[in-house]
Amino acid sequence: MPNTHPCKLVVIVTEAAIEDELAADVMRLGAHGYTTMDVRGQGSHGPRSGLWGADRSIRMEILCDATTSLAITTHVEKAYFKNFAMVLFVADVGVLRPDKFVHHG
Repeated sequence: MPNTHPCKLVVIVTEAAIEDELAADVMRLGAHGYTTMDVRGQGSHGPRSGLWGADRSIRMEILCDATTSLAITTHVEKAYFKNFAMVLFVADVGVLRPDKFVHHG
């Protein structure tokens, strides 16, 4: 679509227990905001039904510029991958109202 602007979508699926710490990190690293939702699924760590607190998973989505995306993914990999069930991926997306998601120099 010609009226969209390039942006990165960082998606983190992880244990709900670290949501607050992860959210603070994401904001400190330059995100303008994030969206979090409760999710269920199954992967290499087995099913995560979310029926009890320690089994809950979240999906956090962050729209940001490439620099912020790199800062977030680098930090999350170093700080969380070793000790928490986590999937992280980045996609190129087009957004309207880019001023809500990216820093302007």
